[in-house]
Parts: sequence; structure tokens; C-alpha cells
Amino acid sequence: MIQKRFAYQVASAFMLVALTACSAVPPAAPATAGANTLPEIPAPAPVTLAAGTTALLVLDINSAVCQPNPACLATVPAIVSLINKARAAKVPVLYSTTVSPAGPPPMLSAVAPQPGEPVVSTRANKFTGTNLEELLKQVKAETLVIVGSAANGAVMYTSFHANTRGFTVVVAEDGISSPAAISTQVARYQVLNQPGFINANNTPLADKKVTLSRGDLITFK
Repeated sequence: MIQKRFAYQVASAFMLVALTACSAVPPAAPATAGANTLPEIPAPAPVTLAAGTTALLVLDINSAVCQPNPACLATVPAIVSLINKARAAKVPVLYSTTVSPAGPPPMLSAVAPQPGEPVVSTRANKFTGTNLEELLKQVKAETLVIVGSAANGAVMYTSFHANTRGFTVVVAEDGISSPAAISTQVARYQVLNQPGFINANNTPLADKKVTLSRGDLITFK
């Protein structure tokens, strides 16, 4: 009986020491402030592009993607202005639309393609399963100006694929949108920081990378 009582006392003592040690452990340090904050994105850069080697891509400004999204509709005037500027300089304008069981949704009338302006239909990456690259080669495009929606879908993935195929890209940030503002912000950051094609400082017309610009800062000559 004495041995059992002694063993119980020893066990109790060990438990008390363990609990005391646990209570003495300092609390975990708080996460670093701003650790998950999106870094600052450089301002849009002015660019001057050679009309003979540039093409404008208008991605998914259609009744399915853009019409239900107020943020997208808000970009339409800037996109229309850029389209008009490109056509006046004889810069080829190419379009994409999305796929659906009912068929490709039509473009909004304000940005509708003119006769001879091609349209490809696919999912986010507009090079996948289409002849977009061949169409761009036919017009001798080396630099692509891209607008459209969603910024974190069609714009981001098409820009990346364009870089992998040797194109230099300009994204007009007043012509891109997403249903959620954070998605557009992430896309603006990502197109400048794509692994293998980083242009983090937004150097204008960095070769085979993306430059963030704005419609009124883009000049065709």
C-alpha cells in the first residue's frame, strides 16, 4: 500500500512539472504584418508600337462573360477606343469568345468584329485548340496588345502562352476585368511576374515579356 501511494505521489509530481513547463512556453510570434499583402504593382508604362508587327487581341468581351459583369462593362469604352485606334493604324484586330453547349456567345455589339477580323473560340488560353498562333504569323505579328476578361483567366493565360511562343505582350490594364476586383489585381501582378518571363519593374516592351500599359498610353506608328 505504501509503495502504491509513493508511486502515485511521484506521478503527480511529474504531471505538475509538465503542466508548469507548458504554461511557461511563450505564445507563438504573430505573423509578419503584410506577409500576404500583394506587392506594389508598377504604374502603366507608355509604349510606342510598330503597326506592321503588332496585333490587338480582344478576349471574351461577349454576352456570357462580359454582359453579366459590371466591372467588364465598365472597360468597354476603353476597349472600343483602343480598337478604333488600332483600326485607324491598320493594326490587325483579332477576337476570342468562349465555348458553351449552345455555341460560342456573341461579342457585345460595341466591340463586334468587322468583316475579315478573325474570331477563335476556346477556354481561357486562347492558343489552346485554336489556330490563333497561325493567324498571328499570317499578319506578321511580333507584339500583341491584349485586353479582355477575365483578367485572371483569358488575359493571364493567353499572355503567358504568347511569351512562351516568342511574342512580346502589352496588356492594357484599363481594358481588363474580372468579377472580383482582387482577381484583376492578382492578374496585373502575375503577368509581370510569370516564372521565366519576369518583368517586375514593368520595363516598357521588355522582349518576350509582358508590359502593363493603358489604352491612352499606347501609340501605333
